[in-house]
Amino acid sequence: MYSWKRTKTRNTFPSFIPKLHDSLLNFAFYMCISRRLARMPEIEFGMHTVRSHGAKVAKNHKCDWLILLVLVAMDGFLNYIHPFNRYTNTKMLEDLKFPFKEHDTIPMWAVPIFAVILPCTVFLIYYHYRRDVYDLHHAILGILYSVLVTAVITDSIKDAVGRPRPNFFYRCFPDGMEAFLPNGDVNCHGDPKVVKEGYKSFPSGHTSWSFAGLAFLSWYLCGKMKAFDRRGHAAKLCIVLLPLLIAALVGISRIDDYWHHWTDVFTGSIIGSVVASLCYLLFFPFPHDINGWAPHASIKMRENIELQSTSVRIDTV
Repeated sequence: MYSWKRTKTRNTFPSFIPKLHDSLLNFAFYMCISRRLARMPEIEFGMHTVRSHGAKVAKNHKCDWLILLVLVAMDGFLNYIHPFNRYTNTKMLEDLKFPFKEHDTIPMWAVPIFAVILPCTVFLIYYHYRRDVYDLHHAILGILYSVLVTAVITDSIKDAVGRPRPNFFYRCFPDGMEAFLPNGDVNCHGDPKVVKEGYKSFPSGHTSWSFAGLAFLSWYLCGKMKAFDRRGHAAKLCIVLLPLLIAALVGISRIDDYWHHWTDVFTGSIIGSVVASLCYLLFFPFPHDINGWAPHASIKMRENIELQSTSVRIDTV
């Protein structure tokens, strides 16, 4: 008869099993996060209102608001100083004898209305619908930076270049009687303030301001309406392009009023559009992004909340 002897064996596992287990847990954790963050739930952004988080958001960006005041002071100084008086002789005046219209088709006081106030009204309407203070704050801050940075750049170039306007002749000689200095330069006897503005043709301030505000609005509408969601809704594109059309018409009016050359308007549109794009992308992602409708701050805040909540659930497991 055979006798069987029962032996005790240790229940051992290979050393790589615990590491594999941890790796699988980490993989499951990040896959869960990526699925939930691939498309941010829009409805959950109604929790942060001006009343609940407005003061906190403004406090976190107090330095940005102070810099805006510095930009305002800089632009005021640039408008106070005299621009460079470019040499203008008799031959050059032949191209600067267009009629001088004292009243603009679009006065300067009207530009902030449709370049700043109108976009801010759209921001407020969206806030009333979504209740996201981060979106409202960053949109207003972004468009103010867009307009003021554009203003400083535009007025700096105006003062440095000193290009005469197309109607410079009748600014310099209101009575049509020409007078020149011994070196051949003009000897203006018109209103000093009118003559001073006559040397500020390049680039167009109306145009750059208009594109700075309305191009920012186009970016904003493009993100909120999800114009590039690959569904082919051309109506969205028409709405997005409408602010740019308005800005272009403002620039054309400056040429029709003989206050600017076409190159002044073209350059102003480039300056305003570039600055608006940079300021928008500073606070918001590209509109074609899957979360292109939300500001960076909201997306990051939501990511932190999801990471914390998911890590707690995995720890309890």
